[in-house]
Amino acid sequence: MSLVTTKELLLKAQEGHYAVGAFNVENMEMVQAVVAAAEELNAPVIMQTTPSTVKYADVDYFFANVATAAKKAKVPVVMHLDHGNSFDLSMKAYRAGYTSIMIDGSHESFEDNIKVTKSVVDACHSAGVPVEAELGKVGGKEDDLEGGDGNPYTVPSEAVEFVNATGVDSLAVAIGTAHGVYKGIPKLDVDRLSEIREVVSIPLVLHGTSGVPDDAVKECISRGICKVNYATDLRIAFTKGVRKYLMENPDAIDPKKYNASGREEVKQYVMSKIKVCGSVDKA
Repeated sequence: MSLVTTKELLLKAQEGHYAVGAFNVENMEMVQAVVAAAEELNAPVIMQTTPSTVKYADVDYFFANVATAAKKAKVPVVMHLDHGNSFDLSMKAYRAGYTSIMIDGSHESFEDNIKVTKSVVDACHSAGVPVEAELGKVGGKEDDLEGGDGNPYTVPSEAVEFVNATGVDSLAVAIGTAHGVYKGIPKLDVDRLSEIREVVSIPLVLHGTSGVPDDAVKECISRGICKVNYATDLRIAFTKGVRKYLMENPDAIDPKKYNASGREEVKQYVMSKIKVCGSVDKA
């Protein structure tokens, strides 16, 4: 089927009290792995790219990979821009055909975050493309995204004002997760999440989930999270597969062979997280 947007998928997830897994993809094999996992479990899936990823190969390359996979897939597939860091990049992905856009103005002031988010919402909504934004700051570092330490959590009252002022379709909330690899077990403020859920009606998104215990993710979903992002652990899985193959076959020179090993590791990882999200048979 053709690419779909996140709008209906996330509203359906919200109503059904589950989440849709969103997986950052870096190459063709990772795209293939995510779709294969989703098809095996009959689950909807979101594939996404960060600014540093599209800087490496541009939005058109990644869009072509995901659009081709979606066309052949039997399950709904979304192509999403993750952490769009400017209006210009958001529009570049939008023009390339991305079916969901995140504009991340969380490093700006509250007022400037509203301003840039609303500008992207106004542009994307004209063509029915939904927009995700972030309020509060998810810490840590992933790619060139620097969250820093001691960043503020999402304030429920500000979330209401932000959503009303921007018309955004989904909201990434900061409740204690961080990008990259955790040094310990993260402590999530799930009560804050429940408070936000009580006052904000749109779907909520959890970032920085690689390394968060599955039980903690499930509790966040039970408290209103509808989209769960995974990135770092997919890279780890792919590298693990490639490294294992090359260690066992030190004379290997065919990228298809060792990349296929990485692809299988990513597929197994994605299947495990689709199950955590509760989206099996939700396609």
